[in-house]
Amino acid sequence: MEIELKEIRVRELAEGYEDNAEDGVVGFGGKLDIRPPYQREFIYKDKQRDAVINTLTKDFPLNVMYWAVREDGNFEIIDGQQRTISACQYVDGDFAFENKYFHNLQKDEKDQILDYKLMVYLCSGTDSERLEWFKIINIAGEKLTDQELRNAVYSGSWVSDVKRYFSKNGCPAYGMGNDYLNGSPIRQDYLETTIKWISNDSIEHYMAEHQNEPNANELWLYFQSVINWVKAVFPKCRKEMKGIQWGFLYNEFKNQKFDSKKLEEEITKLMQDEDVTNKKGIYLYVLNRKEKHLNIRAFSDNQKREAYERQKGICIECKEHFEISEMEADHITPWHEGGKTSAENCQMLCRDDNRRKSGK
Repeated sequence: MEIELKEIRVRELAEGYEDNAEDGVVGFGGKLDIRPPYQREFIYKDKQRDAVINTLTKDFPLNVMYWAVREDGNFEIIDGQQRTISACQYVDGDFAFENKYFHNLQKDEKDQILDYKLMVYLCSGTDSERLEWFKIINIAGEKLTDQELRNAVYSGSWVSDVKRYFSKNGCPAYGMGNDYLNGSPIRQDYLETTIKWISNDSIEHYMAEHQNEPNANELWLYFQSVINWVKAVFPKCRKEMKGIQWGFLYNEFKNQKFDSKKLEEEITKLMQDEDVTNKKGIYLYVLNRKEKHLNIRAFSDNQKREAYERQKGICIECKEHFEISEMEADHITPWHEGGKTSAENCQMLCRDDNRRKSGK
């Protein structure tokens, strides 16, 4: 991996500056991608933006910036986007500092800003080398997420296209999946989740494999298939559905046939069951029938003590006597057969017998 420290003047940085809603933000004569697909929107407040201009006018040092060198020889910002846009916007006349726009300044004041030297680290190398480097330098300010770092490493035609679907406020993925996914599109949460699903948690392998493809149609079609499957199997949307790993469930159960009406009846019943403490887990349970997803309410200490005294410390299975600390509570009538987590339905078994019973 090669890392080069370079001095770049503000006048070079601001040359060819353009901020286009569709094409992104570029500068440095069109060679610098100031807002790559993985980067967030401009978030500096007026006070922060003014602080950058004040630093330039007084020739105070500005924190070092980091650029990645692309395969075509151009660059993209890894760290320093907010400072770069602040400087370029001011030179471009987008805002005033201390009641003066850039064009209101005297020539020597303009030159003071334009000749300000920025210190920039340029990084080039293999994908794995750059990813490791980005993680190391991503230690201050508004940190990049893991997916933002991956997008930097595997930048190309695929990442550029995928942002149309997953990476903007109000993007198609948000409009379609907001009720089912956690996170924020602009922080790449939707994109990361969907790649995790389609790749079976091999995100970097998937991105490396698709990096130079002309579009991201496969991922977008997959995402639509997942969400449409969820809506078909579970037509009634509840808040508990948000954040479930739907893609993994789709991968496993997409070819099975379900009676949506019967599932909804069962879900409604389970939602009202006070013994089910993990309501979100209901959706996994009705698909794979594993009770562990429900976190069935445990017997209280008082209920255990009542059953222990009633049994006089004798295990129901082996008929041996044990201390209460050596025993575990068990449902007499299993929960899945309608048994409740109540004192009347509690019995105490020795640990070995309870484990044997649970394993049946």
